[in-house]
Amino acid sequence: MVSSTEYGSHTWELLLTVDHQHEGVEKEFLLQVTGDLHVGGLMLKLVEQIKIAQDWSDYAFWWEQKKCWLLKTHWTLDKCGVQADAKLIFTTQHKMLRLRLPNMKTVRLKVSFSSMVFRAVSDICKMLNIRRSEELSLLKQSEGTLKKKKKKDKNSKEPATEDILNLCNSPVSSGLPANPGLYSKTMTPVYDPISGSPASSTITWFSDGSLTEQNCSILALSHPTCSPEMLAEMYQPRTLADKAKLNAGWLDSSRSLMEQGVVEEDQLLLRFKYYTFFDLNPKYDAVRINQIYEQARWAILLEEIDCTEEEMLIFAALQAYHVSKLSLSSETQDSTCESEVDEVEAALSNLEVTLEGGNKSNILEDITDIPKLADNLKLVRPKKLALKAIKTYWFVFRDTSISYFKNKESAQGEPIEKLNLKGCEVVPDVNVAAKKFGIKLLIPVADGMNEVYLRCDNEDQYARWMAACVLASKGRTMADSSYQPEVQKILSFLQMKNWTMCSQAASEPENVDMKPECFVSPRYIKKFKSKQLTARILEAHQNVSQMSLVEAKLRFIQAWQSLPEFGLSYYIVRFKGSKKDDVLGVSYNRLIRIDMATGDPITTWRFSNMKQWNVNWEIRQVAIEFDQNVSIAFTCLSADCKIIHEYIGGYIFLSTRSKDHNETLDEELFHKLTGGQE
Repeated sequence: MVSSTEYGSHTWELLLTVDHQHEGVEKEFLLQVTGDLHVGGLMLKLVEQIKIAQDWSDYAFWWEQKKCWLLKTHWTLDKCGVQADAKLIFTTQHKMLRLRLPNMKTVRLKVSFSSMVFRAVSDICKMLNIRRSEELSLLKQSEGTLKKKKKKDKNSKEPATEDILNLCNSPVSSGLPANPGLYSKTMTPVYDPISGSPASSTITWFSDGSLTEQNCSILALSHPTCSPEMLAEMYQPRTLADKAKLNAGWLDSSRSLMEQGVVEEDQLLLRFKYYTFFDLNPKYDAVRINQIYEQARWAILLEEIDCTEEEMLIFAALQAYHVSKLSLSSETQDSTCESEVDEVEAALSNLEVTLEGGNKSNILEDITDIPKLADNLKLVRPKKLALKAIKTYWFVFRDTSISYFKNKESAQGEPIEKLNLKGCEVVPDVNVAAKKFGIKLLIPVADGMNEVYLRCDNEDQYARWMAACVLASKGRTMADSSYQPEVQKILSFLQMKNWTMCSQAASEPENVDMKPECFVSPRYIKKFKSKQLTARILEAHQNVSQMSLVEAKLRFIQAWQSLPEFGLSYYIVRFKGSKKDDVLGVSYNRLIRIDMATGDPITTWRFSNMKQWNVNWEIRQVAIEFDQNVSIAFTCLSADCKIIHEYIGGYIFLSTRSKDHNETLDEELFHKLTGGQE
């Protein structure tokens, strides 16, 4: 009998389920509780009832109906809102999860299902030795991207066991703090900067975890297993609407895995979500560089990003003869490369210093000089009902504007037209073999975009004007320190494209052990015969044959970054006041409204001109205000509006990073910019 003092009106029964693996032991317990009992006290009471001697420190209460964790153990049941009808499950916070990496390898590891995804990804990256975890996130494949795969392969639902890299015994997986040596700026190099393999003197660093030298090689080196059959089974987007499906499944970084319906042993994709690769260093980032390379490689093979035939052959040459061959052999070659300042170029420059054993000297330019370009260029204006009108004018580029005149002599007077390039879209239109060096400018005007084509005479002229246009679109002038590096980057890319027929290499392609179908997208497999492809890839290979393994990967990434569509994530949206759907492209520095039928850009808005953005959670509408009283509002049709909101906030957060801040991240600022007030 229970006395009335023990069983008063303020007590009530609460059914608790314990998620344990002990056979023959009860899993459901009915406890008498009061509303002022705190969560920690409820845990203690339950563990006393279970009577199993084990470590319960990783256990917490999961509230099934509310889909939330009760992690604040000092809160009372009343404060949490827990009543008699609540279904609480006492379960582990760390559970097994399968992650498919960008290189298509699957790893199985223990991840926190109670931490916010942002923190969980940080822990995963520490486990895999990938710095700058803020650039990555977890993606759940949408139903649309899985349909084709299911039809093709109904029986093999999961990868074979031997293909899964099991990392379940690592310190982070066990809920312990990761080795801080990973993120120390003063640490000794952990990778050979030429081959990307773990440095033997530092392999002892791996001894406290499960990322052994062998496992590290799987993550840091490329192991191409692609075949036309494998490509055929994978989802290949054909339209902008198809590409929008690829970005629909990003998980919310401000909520936990469990809150988003992820269960133990689920498979998610670990991908680079934000295309701003910060502080790349071959000495520390072999895994990171390889995974970025692999994500780029698959994006090109699956035609998630468009490229020309010439560019496809360069990508194939870098894959086929460099990354594949050098990954499988221990041979490395000496190489030299140019010094440049964006993140991939900084890594290449760092690599050159390592290989040459010296330091680069920086030339201090006269900052009082205002640079300008002046030259004869061809202006191409597309006409709707006629052929293109091509005419030569005298062009002058100053600050962020281009002016053109009838000839050089009339340059002292008023220009025919002055084009302000700030906020414009700059698209390369190049075919090196055909000596075509064009620059397509899409300049924002009141009712859309004004198209202007410039045609240059040669590579040097193209590189100088293209670099100036790229900087001007970002609001920077040629006085900016990044101008010369940008010119060198463009020239370097053109040089890779500029190959000549090599009769010796091309005459006997059958002697080369290579399946060209593994290195180009299906569109080009249909266009050329196997021998033709082999010969053309061999021609392209001449300009990349002296690169080391890491440099080849960095050059591949750089070429990927040079593509017009690089870094764009697409979503189908409906703008306020519009009667039709459009595509919104989200990039690291701008938003682009794109016509869904034609694929043409309509308007561009730059983040640098953005004053504020917010979400009306009731109608799921994103509203953004820009300078000069420009405001837009749209609802997202292909994904939750929170994903776009997080993308915008995430890119703004990443723009605040500085190398002076070591490796620490302001997690609070990230959630402030991306979380929203739902």
